[in-house]
Formats: sequence, structure tokens, C-alpha cells
Amino acid sequence: MSASAALKDLLASRSGTSAEDWFLVFKARYGMEAVFSAVRATVGPGNVATQIFTCATAVNPILAAGLTPRYSEIDPDTFALAPTAFGVGVDDRAAVIQNTFGVIDDESARVLGEVARTNGLIVVEDSAHAVGRFARGVDGRPVADVSVHSFGVEKLLPTKFGGAIWLNPHTRDEGYTTEVRAAMVSALTGLPAPSGKQAFAAKSYRNQLRILTRVPGGLGRGLRTMLVNAGLFDPPISEQESRGRQGQPVGISPWVAQQAVAALESVADIESQRESAVQVYVRELEGVVTIPAAVSRGGAFVRFPFYVSSAQQAEEMITDLSRAGVPAGRWYRPALFPGAHDPQAYNYAPGSSELRVSEDAIARVVNLPTNVSEQRALEIVQLVRRFLAS
Repeated sequence: MSASAALKDLLASRSGTSAEDWFLVFKARYGMEAVFSAVRATVGPGNVATQIFTCATAVNPILAAGLTPRYSEIDPDTFALAPTAFGVGVDDRAAVIQNTFGVIDDESARVLGEVARTNGLIVVEDSAHAVGRFARGVDGRPVADVSVHSFGVEKLLPTKFGGAIWLNPHTRDEGYTTEVRAAMVSALTGLPAPSGKQAFAAKSYRNQLRILTRVPGGLGRGLRTMLVNAGLFDPPISEQESRGRQGQPVGISPWVAQQAVAALESVADIESQRESAVQVYVRELEGVVTIPAAVSRGGAFVRFPFYVSSAQQAEEMITDLSRAGVPAGRWYRPALFPGAHDPQAYNYAPGSSELRVSEDAIARVVNLPTNVSEQRALEIVQLVRRFLAS
């Protein structure tokens, strides 16, 4: 059995789905572009409802497909689009439910999915942080028509490349038609194989990163730029991706598929460790910082997010923790992380009165690593407490 076939089988087994409904790509963002391109080709140009509390690489596929992102408010307790604030426009073609940090809130996803589908929208789930898991309806079925999963950098698994798209086999009269699904299948199966340079960049990424982090100052930056320009180093977010563009979508390579298979075979242990760290954070920080409701229930999150009182306090805490050797996350500060060079190109107007909740969440969020032991999580908690007491 090929690595790709084995990977599809593992994803199907983990999620209670069929292997034939999984499609593998070199990066999850490439699969998203293929999906949105199929939407545009069959339904026509229009908008995709999504959020600014996200990475630029989650919005670039919308732009690359010739569609327009339309931003709606998030629920600060789930980090996903708020159903209560979600208004459907006549030009909307799809809506994205994002399982940010791996937080999956079934109830709100069900409501948003029903609103979207009733209005003829295709429901796309961004489950990049929760590989192999879905938001599910009361009947246990996945809510989404399309679900996007990632094996990339800083996701659930220790892999660095690869992604998978799941297409719901249950076509519906409203929103997700047989024609659209067929176009998605065609787009995903028609992706070319990665080039030799792309395959090399994936295999050598870890060693390159070790070297680049050891080369001092400007010399290291120059070497990184040279490798990127030569197509030999593939950074998590490239300069062009921060400007709203991305490379040509390609399928998965055999080596990347092999890495994903090996990681998924150990996913139970990976999730157990992360869930244990989250439990420590919830127990020790409850009442000390503001923990979102969906986070307080626990889970195998890729990061542990919480809110502090102000943007200034968030910045100071991140700096303080980083100096102490804790990789405190900036996800997703600023909006469209790591920030759009030209917000207008993203159809985003900073300071919009319609996005006050989202921008407040962006300003005050801090997140902690979860790929740590319980003892290390306790040490990090003490650093957080020490900062707040200073």
C-alpha cells in the first residue's frame, strides 16, 4: 500500500469516514484554493464569509480563487464566527467555520451551518488545528460540506508539510450540490505533483531551520532569502503570502505522506500530552486570566489561549514569557497574522465598527504551548502568575 493510501485510511479510521472522500495536498492552503476555485467555477464570483482572527494563509486561497473575503464577527468564547452576528449577503457563496487552536464548538457550528446552508452557502470547515476531527451535528455527522486539515508547521502533529481535504459525500438540495462537489473532486485530483525543489525543501526543512537559526543576524536573513528565492527553502508564511498571493497548488509528495502516516500512528499519545497540559492551564489559571468558555472545557489544543486586560498587558506578557524561554504565541496578533502588508488587498478595513469584538480579541489574546509536560505547564503557569503580580 502506498503512503498516500495508508494516510487516507488512517484519516478515515480516525474520523469515522470513508477513505475515498479524502484528498491529499502538499499544503492545506493549496487544497483550500482548489475548493474555492471549484466554487467560483460552478456558482460564480462572490464572497466567502470568514474572520480576521486567523492567519493570512487561510484567506489567501479565497483571493487566489477569485473570490472576495467578507469578514464577520467571531464569538470570543469559541474563536469561530458568531452565529448571532452572522448575516448572509446576496453575493455570499461560502462560509468558513474555523476550529481555531483546535477548539471545536459543535453547537455554534451547527447553528452557523444551518444558517449558511439554508441561504445556499457551501460550509467549509477549517480544521487545520484539529487534524481528523470535525464539528458534528446532533446526529453525529460532520456539519461541514468541506473540511480542511493540516500536517503543517505548528499544527497538532510534529510534521511540517502536508494537508488533507475531506468532501462530504452527502449532497444536499441547498448549498452543496452534486455539480459543486464534482468540480471540487476534479480540482483536487487534477493537482500536479510537487516539483523536485518543493520535495527537496520539505525533506530538508528541519536541517535548514537548524542552520538558519544558528547563523547570526543579517547573514542568516540573507541566507534565508537566498534559499527562498531559489525555491529551496519553504517558510511557513512567505513574503508573497503576506501580500495576499500564494504558489501554484500541488498534491502531496510520497515523503510528506510517509511523515504524516508516522505521526498519525502516534496521534493518541500526542493528543493525550496536549490535553494534559491544557488541563493544568485551566485548573491553575482559572480566575487569574479570562479563559474562553469553549477552552475551559479542555481538549487537545495546539495552543492554550486566554485573554488579559489590555493590548499593552498582552504585549508585555508575551515579551516577558519569551525572555523566560516560553514560546508565548502571537496567534493571531495582528489580524490576518502575521499582518497584511496591504489590508485593502484583503478587503479588510482596520478599525471597522463591524469588527470591534474581533479586534478586541486580537488585541488581548495570549496563548501558551501545549506540547509540554504537566511539570513544564506548571512552571509556565508560575511565570504567568509572577508577571501578573509584578
